Amino acid sequence: MQFVIFASQFLIMKKFSLAIHGGAGTLVKGLMTAELETNYKAALDTALEKGYAILEKRGSALDAVEAAVNSLEDTPLFNAGRGSVFTAEGTHEMDAAIMDGKNLKAGAVSLVTGIKNPITLARDVMEKSYHVFLAGEGAMQFAKSNGYTIEDAAYFYDEVRYQQWQGIKDSTSFQLDHSVKKDGKFGTVGAVACDQEGNIAAATSTGGMTNKKWGRVGDSPIIGAGNYANNKTCAVSCTGSGEFFIRGVVAYDVSCLMEYKGLSLQEAASEVIYNRILEIGGDGGLIAVDAKGNIAMPFNTEGMYRAFKTSVGKKEISIYKD
Repeated sequence: MQFVIFASQFLIMKKFSLAIHGGAGTLVKGLMTAELETNYKAALDTALEKGYAILEKRGSALDAVEAAVNSLEDTPLFNAGRGSVFTAEGTHEMDAAIMDGKNLKAGAVSLVTGIKNPITLARDVMEKSYHVFLAGEGAMQFAKSNGYTIEDAAYFYDEVRYQQWQGIKDSTSFQLDHSVKKDGKFGTVGAVACDQEGNIAAATSTGGMTNKKWGRVGDSPIIGAGNYANNKTCAVSCTGSGEFFIRGVVAYDVSCLMEYKGLSLQEAASEVIYNRILEIGGDGGLIAVDAKGNIAMPFNTEGMYRAFKTSVGKKEISIYKD
């Protein structure tokens, strides 16, 4: 009898999976050194394994995406957390959002400074406040009231990011982080996961665009634009030209195509990235997962830092197009 019960539980165990990204748009192959490529892939692998280990131990999708994004925020290689780009004032303004597909709860922060892991602050907004989205000074007050350490500016200083800013400082130009430049590092970061209970979640974190002004906010912290999760459809984390992803309500658009047109995850994600966002002048990519553990990672740029791992033994870490 015990064997039969165990066998039944094993047979109904759902496929679980995790996908992460470090931004769409990459250094062209001629400018990407072997050492840099190795470093990027190692950072992606570390984040992937941290998140996947949680899923493997029957942890929640929410915990997995937070852990994966924390790892990406802690490396200066990507434009989030420690690697955030410089604003026009020479500061760092970070945005993040997280969403639980099981109950549609979400949390987001924008224009925060000195926060080592903005994605964790976003989760605290979701779980420790009555709100979804906190910004600027109010978000900072919330962080302090919850015991966050405010890091010195030196923690976020990176020489490559600084030089990237110097090239357009004191001008009216700004640099979309996924744009191809002669030098620089790229990448809003994100993660999506499906756990063993069939629940899904999404998390996205970014430092925005180099030389940004006037409190500019992109799609990353906006629920439905750069981040979304719903067990009925999918979990999505976007990266690219934020203004266009906001106008296209990209993350929710993928979900809508699945819910109202009956498209598969791959079909819906591909339609949005290869057709709809291009039609309005935007570029970038996204990662997505559904409640069956299926993964989609379309992008229309030179490349997208990305990785995934599933319970059926598939794992991939990539930068350029196949």
